[in-house]
Amino acid sequence: VLRIEDTDQERNSDPEARFIIKDLAWLSLEYDEGPFKGGPHEPYYQSERMSLYEQYRAQCEERKLIYRCFCSTEELEKRRQRQLALGQPPRYNRACLELTHEQIQHHLDAQDPFIWRFKLDDTQTVSFYDLAHKTMHFDLKHFSDVPITRQDGSFTFLFANFVDDKEMKITHVFRGEDHLSNTAAQVAFYNAFHTKLPVFWHLPILGNTEGKKLSKRDFGFSLTDLRSSGYLPEAILNYLGIIGHSVEEEIMSLEKLIETFNFEHISTTGQIRYDLEKLRWMNHQWIRRYDIVTLTQLCQPYLAASHVLFKEMNNEELQNLVSYIQPELVTLEESPQALEFVVTRPSLDTSLLESHNLSQHQPFLRKLFKEVFESIDSKTDILPVIQRWCKNESVPSKDIFTLLRFALTGKTKGLSIKDLQSILDPAEMKARLERLIA
Repeated sequence: VLRIEDTDQERNSDPEARFIIKDLAWLSLEYDEGPFKGGPHEPYYQSERMSLYEQYRAQCEERKLIYRCFCSTEELEKRRQRQLALGQPPRYNRACLELTHEQIQHHLDAQDPFIWRFKLDDTQTVSFYDLAHKTMHFDLKHFSDVPITRQDGSFTFLFANFVDDKEMKITHVFRGEDHLSNTAAQVAFYNAFHTKLPVFWHLPILGNTEGKKLSKRDFGFSLTDLRSSGYLPEAILNYLGIIGHSVEEEIMSLEKLIETFNFEHISTTGQIRYDLEKLRWMNHQWIRRYDIVTLTQLCQPYLAASHVLFKEMNNEELQNLVSYIQPELVTLEESPQALEFVVTRPSLDTSLLESHNLSQHQPFLRKLFKEVFESIDSKTDILPVIQRWCKNESVPSKDIFTLLRFALTGKTKGLSIKDLQSILDPAEMKARLERLIA
């Protein structure tokens, strides 16, 4: 079931949940009933279910389960600070619970804003079953009476979700560990309406590298950020599917994740570190598994945006280039940087060249390049030529290959010399190498 929780219009940044639905489609996550699909429990936008919530609220009022609270936000905050200063747990003191009919009417006549609160039985202990924590117990004496509406008359997510879960006969509710106390309060709603509780699973909170809750400031928090940065949907699903679990095989498709997930062995930890480097590694593994046609199609927008020459290349030319970088590519976004040398002659960093002993090797390079350039012109492999010369002259091949690669690509690591010979135009290749002996 896809249900859109949009009762708080001030915080609704995605009208009709089109971004959510688009993201689910990109991840290949399908729902059986919900917006645009329909189903037996329409509508699926909570903003369109207000009349249903009002029916439940009216029942609560009739049964004297709720009461009006006229306390302002400022008053509540002052009391909270006072309780904290006295070393007391901050809880609502039920200031409005015992208001007389006349006092309530006076507030209503003055059009004072109010919310409805659900009165908890502070002599009770509520229990529910959680897949990770098993049976959990909470004493309601530690809780404040629960707001079920806001001052604008809209309903809180706790109450609206309870009503929808009850009406839609939801059997399992998965939510974050930070909702444990909310669940305890929500159980009181179920008990009041004599409704069977669903099975809960409070999942660990994702934390950043500093151990703090993942926030919008952390890269990777937003699916939009990951998608625009060239992460694959398979990699994201794969990572989220195994995070916090011990698995024999780390790279798994969605179907395999579903098949192998074991609900009998669930971690009880409250937080899991979101490891971006692990996600990058996983994305790299999935890129290596893509067929070259699909991978090129995904890289093409990034390449076309980086240089007009990539934009003008046909599919076969692009596929040929992408095939060379596929084994080392980590994200799609990095494809222009990996192939930048194809369209732009790299500048030479003198200090870096000298760190690899260019001056010392220049006499050797001048002799070597005579035969290398002949091989380039005849389009024969230059690799055996370089290896033979290094061996015969007792010159460290590591230095030579590093210098050649840097002259050709501007990088000391990356594609092989053989691959570079296949990619670069012969005249351009010689021009780049000649700079080493100029």
